[in-house]
Amino acid sequence: MEAMELMRMRHSVRQYQDKPIPDEIRKQLKELTDQCNKEGELHIQIIYDEPDCFNSRMAHYGRFENCRNYIAMIGRKSQGLEERCGYYGEKIVLKAQELGLNTCWVALTHGKSKAVIAPDEKEVIIIALGYGKTQGVARKSKDASAVSNAAPDSPEWFKKGVEAALLAPTAINQQKFRFTLEGTKVTAKTAGIGTNLKTDLGIVKYHFEAGSGKGKEIWT
Repeated sequence: MEAMELMRMRHSVRQYQDKPIPDEIRKQLKELTDQCNKEGELHIQIIYDEPDCFNSRMAHYGRFENCRNYIAMIGRKSQGLEERCGYYGEKIVLKAQELGLNTCWVALTHGKSKAVIAPDEKEVIIIALGYGKTQGVARKSKDASAVSNAAPDSPEWFKKGVEAALLAPTAINQQKFRFTLEGTKVTAKTAGIGTNLKTDLGIVKYHFEAGSGKGKEIWT
């Protein structure tokens, strides 16, 4: 399935079915997670069949229901950790969507995860995972002109990248990022004040690359 199609299909889901994730799907997710850990120098862990993390007061406040699986985005405390967690986490999220699963990025409304975290590591964020009771709903999005310098005569790949970035999940749907095309390179920055902006930047950069067909070499 094409990346843009997956992005359009994928919405945040907080209520899940009581249905285990089969071994074959777990195997595919592990292969991708291992690859992301190596490439991104991370310690991402997928925790299955563990109801306690989403059985806390905060999780109930966040209206989570029957969530028993989650992806813990972890890495050594270092510069750029949050952005890398966003980038590689969204790569796994879109693979999960392709495999028929649903997800939700969760910053605060969860309890303590069962992930193994070393003293020099940090758990940046977690991602709920499972078979949703629904497929979620699309949310309102900004115009391309609000988040980029895209113009009618901009290259098609840049316009596609911005379109893909606008399909990305961001904390409380804030979409506080900006892409600026300068020659053949793109600058991606957070814009304004908000929550989890660095993680969001990683998420939208992954979307931009997948939508534009460009790789990491595009960034200034």
